[in-house]
Amino acid sequence: MLITNAKVYTMCDQVFDPGYVRFENGRILAVGPMAQAPAQSGEETLDAEGGYVFPGFIDAHTHIGICAESINVAAEFVNEMTDPNTAQLRAIDGFFPFDTAIPKAREAGVTAALICPGSANAFGGQIAAVKLDGTRVEDMLIKTPVAMKMATGDNVRTTYGPLNKLPMTRMGVAAVMREAFQQTQDYIARKERGEHPAFNVRWEALTPVVKHELPIHVHAHRSDDIYTAMRVAREFGLELTVIHATDGIVTAADMAREHVSAIVGPTMYSSTKLETLNLNFKTPGVMARAGVKVALTTDHDVVPLAYLPICAALAVREGMDMYEALKAITINPAQIAHIDDRVGSLEPGKDADLSVFSGHPFELMTRARAVFVSGKRCL
Repeated sequence: MLITNAKVYTMCDQVFDPGYVRFENGRILAVGPMAQAPAQSGEETLDAEGGYVFPGFIDAHTHIGICAESINVAAEFVNEMTDPNTAQLRAIDGFFPFDTAIPKAREAGVTAALICPGSANAFGGQIAAVKLDGTRVEDMLIKTPVAMKMATGDNVRTTYGPLNKLPMTRMGVAAVMREAFQQTQDYIARKERGEHPAFNVRWEALTPVVKHELPIHVHAHRSDDIYTAMRVAREFGLELTVIHATDGIVTAADMAREHVSAIVGPTMYSSTKLETLNLNFKTPGVMARAGVKVALTTDHDVVPLAYLPICAALAVREGMDMYEALKAITINPAQIAHIDDRVGSLEPGKDADLSVFSGHPFELMTRARAVFVSGKRCL
């Protein structure tokens, strides 16, 4: 397949205008200026006619396929609200590939998403990265797990407070986190000493986290919750990404200093709780300018995943650099999820996940002309 006469945004600091992209067997073969495009010799060709080509967009925090359209009932399908530590849960075990939101997302140029357990527990479970095309989750996987989902703040506190069960307070949430990491460290040490402790599925799930092989993605809106997540991560030497970061303007400088990434949003909805009173599309731009690696999220199904480019456009309207906003829905989420060896930019050898637009995708009236997932045309 050869796409020609396009403004090609590689998202690795190269823009070819006009340019071309060539791919075969699901992988990108070449990207470059039109002057270097190969002669057309019978292969299928799509003339972009001066339109835009981008890597497929990526949302780094969603519940798509878990909170499926029309069948979701509150948080029943995304939160196992039976224990504050459900680290052993795997998002792939709740994923429904026939969620009608998936083709709608593809039509907007979104080709991949991280699927996550919910935020009712201090430890929610294992996050997976999937392609948004397929009928079986194993065939859609990019990588699993990519991170351990965790949460601070009111979501956890209000789940267990009415039950008079730890954690009823923010202090309790942090205590549950520390205790779990300390117990996992002890579990690992006993195994290494040859003591053969009884198999514990939670400590097994947390072992790669404690061994610094798996990052943590922590739900946190308020600045104090963000700092708690940073404090716990620092104590155990963990790679941290803060999900939501509603008060990120306050914490941006410290997050940049400690190399903490942020998945900002959802912002295109009304505040539903005190923690989100500071929802503001200025936040991602301020954080990016402070040096934080920023990705944007719809938190689907809070905001439909198909609106991810609109969220990025609104961030630009409120001061975010346009290229930074494009990075926030392409290469940045790929790097945060450690899947940038396959997706997030247009480079030879990477997966042929890309979208062709008639105009800039941040323009409201623009539609995708063609969308490819692993080289397969899906639109």
